[in-house]
Amino acid sequence: MTHTDAGAELDPVHPVSPPGAPSAGLTGAQVAERVARGQVNDVPVRSSRSLGEIVRANVFTRFNAIIGVLWLIMLFVAPIQDSLFGFVILANTGIGIVQEWRAKQTLDSLAVIGEARPTVRRDGTAVEVATNEIVLDDLMEIGPGDKIVVDGVCAEADGLEIDESLLTGEADPVVKHPGDRVMSGSFVVAGGGAFTATKVGREAYAAQLAEEASRFTLVHSELRSGISTILKYVTWMMIPAAIGLVVTQLVVKNNGLKDAVARTVGGIVPMVPEGLVLLTSVAFAIGVIRLGRKQCLVQELPAIEGLARVDTVCLDKTGTLTEGGMDVTELRALDGYDETYVRKVLGALGESDPRPNASLQAIIDAYPDSEEWRCIESLPFSSARKYSGAAFSEGDGEASTWLLGAPDVLLAPGDPALAETERLNEQGLRILLLARATRDLDDPEPARGARPTALVVLEQRLRPDAADTLRYFAEQKVRAKVISGDNAVSVGAVAAKLGLSGSAVDARRMPPDPQGMARALDEGTVFGRVTPQQKRDMVGALQSHGHTVAMTGDGVNDVLALKDADIGVSMGSGSEATRAVAQIVLLNNSFSTLPSVVAEGRRVIGNITRVATLFLVKTVYSVLLAVLVVLWQVEYPFLPRHLTLLSTLTIGIPAFFLALAPNKERARPHFVRMVMRYSIPGGVLAGAATFVTYLIARHYYTGPGALDAETSAATLTLFLISMWVLAIIARPYTWWRVALVASMGVAFLFVLVVPALQSFFALKLVGVAMPWTAVAVAVVAAAALEFLWKWVDRRFPV
Repeated sequence: MTHTDAGAELDPVHPVSPPGAPSAGLTGAQVAERVARGQVNDVPVRSSRSLGEIVRANVFTRFNAIIGVLWLIMLFVAPIQDSLFGFVILANTGIGIVQEWRAKQTLDSLAVIGEARPTVRRDGTAVEVATNEIVLDDLMEIGPGDKIVVDGVCAEADGLEIDESLLTGEADPVVKHPGDRVMSGSFVVAGGGAFTATKVGREAYAAQLAEEASRFTLVHSELRSGISTILKYVTWMMIPAAIGLVVTQLVVKNNGLKDAVARTVGGIVPMVPEGLVLLTSVAFAIGVIRLGRKQCLVQELPAIEGLARVDTVCLDKTGTLTEGGMDVTELRALDGYDETYVRKVLGALGESDPRPNASLQAIIDAYPDSEEWRCIESLPFSSARKYSGAAFSEGDGEASTWLLGAPDVLLAPGDPALAETERLNEQGLRILLLARATRDLDDPEPARGARPTALVVLEQRLRPDAADTLRYFAEQKVRAKVISGDNAVSVGAVAAKLGLSGSAVDARRMPPDPQGMARALDEGTVFGRVTPQQKRDMVGALQSHGHTVAMTGDGVNDVLALKDADIGVSMGSGSEATRAVAQIVLLNNSFSTLPSVVAEGRRVIGNITRVATLFLVKTVYSVLLAVLVVLWQVEYPFLPRHLTLLSTLTIGIPAFFLALAPNKERARPHFVRMVMRYSIPGGVLAGAATFVTYLIARHYYTGPGALDAETSAATLTLFLISMWVLAIIARPYTWWRVALVASMGVAFLFVLVVPALQSFFALKLVGVAMPWTAVAVAVVAAAALEFLWKWVDRRFPV
């Protein structure tokens, strides 16, 4: 079916173009009519969760439900100070909502900047529109790097090749002719053309996939899945401990009902690490905001964490290490060809491609088109072929066919021109060969027998920030691999100018099997003449050897590798297809932004690991105290107000500052193991020492008010041990960390000496012997904790 037939069948009002003539597309009236009928591409592609989803995610959690019920109970049976924990949860939830809402606004504003704007032809004019403004039967113009955003039927094709591998798994590009189907989610690798939109909105083949892939998410990261695992373990521990505590306090001990309920709730509440999820969300959200200020769009939130775990970064040369533009510095005619004639050929070649790449654009700028030459047929450049071509009718009636591309692809081995090419490549120059073809462009091997005509010498512009960024990665023990479609020697020379040492390898000579390829990648640093499929295979080979791989790129030839890498990073000026599959888009096109992303990820992971230990030490000692109380059948030593005070001073306030502090430690795997190996011994020591003080105090104090005095002594021991845990977690010390720990100690001392606060928190140390005993127990426990954590480091290394 031709395009005009398809248009007439879909819309009888659609104007029918004469055969061979380009369609004018829809008229303004036809567009308005389709909008009124709802035939628009209304898939809600969002960069972030809606406000309602943010509120629900922060409010309706398992632990908020537990805390909420306990809080309501306490409001009825105990003084307000025993219900403070509920107000803390409200504040935490509010902070979480506000921070994520701020992150959403940052992401949404950046997403608009980086949003693709497809070109449609309306009323005979090509115009750019937002993706959601496309209507049914729109004529979409496409070129290299463009992503197909709706399903359609090809209407015009000029050497059009589309890669459908992300949909079908088929690696080879598909040549499209008028009447062929095109699918959303594929992308153009060569040539250009136009297609008529036949399915828009949710009917399009890849609409749901695109929506899901573009959505801002807080899941699928080792950090968050690790926290979920920990919370699952905590729930299992909480249930039997809480049941035993309820039975002990309400049945075994003959206390007043309200006091028994208060002490039961006081035992259950601290088991819940309620602030851990909040702080993780806040740390991630603030990371998004900080990176947003540097024009870095994080399309998937865990990418911040993922890049911090990367140990190998694969860099595409063009657009990453070098700027997109180039300059022609020299033209060397070969085989006796006249340079003036060669200039005409190059000018005509430039005019023959409506969507020139950077190399051809440099030639267009250097050599104007000769109006006497007329293009008969063209072969667009593709990364797999490494050359482009065109056939011309020259001004004098002669016909000729020309190829322009990589010398080592177009020339036979041993050709004298290759030696000259090699010498220029060693200087970091990019060389293109102009060759006169002896075969037609539709021949299976149009380059066979081509005669070399001229060498075009191009100079690439190095990015001023590339050297510093590569130096940063080297200092951070992150290996850099330069993977390029250009000549390996030329790429190696560019890398050397930027301070990246190592051997240059021609990818055509690399072993095809994953194991052999992985070994070659371990040994080499620079790889040239890499095809798009090879880039993808290289990423897979590195991953098969246990490496976490980031891939940067901006061209359509990088899409497959970006999709398969652990973290894909695209330049904002890159092709629409690369921006669509990348997790991180550098909207300012600055390679130097990457260290900021790495640093942000390390800050999040390192700090959350620290504060998770604080929260889980509290969970462990709370569960242990509940178990010991059940076994000894005694009153639970604390009221909710005591543990709210301890949690605020030793966990809540310090954790907030520690979670947002700078942290340059390299991210390490096994988050759950790292946290639990410190939390379990720390919590067991804290719980045991506190209970020992409590039992001693029970024998020491008698008469009315004994329970309050016992509680105060136990609280002092638990506070001192918790402070020591905080002091260990806060290492290495800086002035503000020391000030933070000291201020928490001063705040607790303030509570102990101010009568009003003593009364409010029911804390009053009685006598001298027992308080000093509590301090002595805490000192012994702190020393044991230092020894135990060092032993754990040696015995269970991460």
